[in-house]
Amino acid sequence: VQLQASGGGLVQAGGSLRLSCAASGSIFSINAMGWYRQAPGKQRELVAVITSGGSTDYTDSAKDRFTISRDNAKNTVFLQMNSLKPEDSAVYYCNADLRTYSSTRYRFYWGQGTLVTVSS
Repeated sequence: VQLQASGGGLVQAGGSLRLSCAASGSIFSINAMGWYRQAPGKQRELVAVITSGGSTDYTDSAKDRFTISRDNAKNTVFLQMNSLKPEDSAVYYCNADLRTYSSTRYRFYWGQGTLVTVSS
């Protein structure tokens, strides 16, 4: 199983970016998918999560600015980020709670991370 994240880059404050993360491999089912971020010198934190049914939750700093969505048919999760601030700068990681055909259990898988830099 592989999670491939993309869409990061350099953007000015107030700008927008759209991150994507596609899960591939021998996937039987995916429960929740989410985005985390880690800034230099800080712990990794949850940004947003979406269940297989479409329920969402956000960290307070992302509410009203970020939108998480997913395409279940393509095993892909998105994060639309608007009104970006310099404090949003971090490496963004996608995460999926999934089960493979060779397992009876769900476990978390991580993408490789994509860098978001917001200039002031």
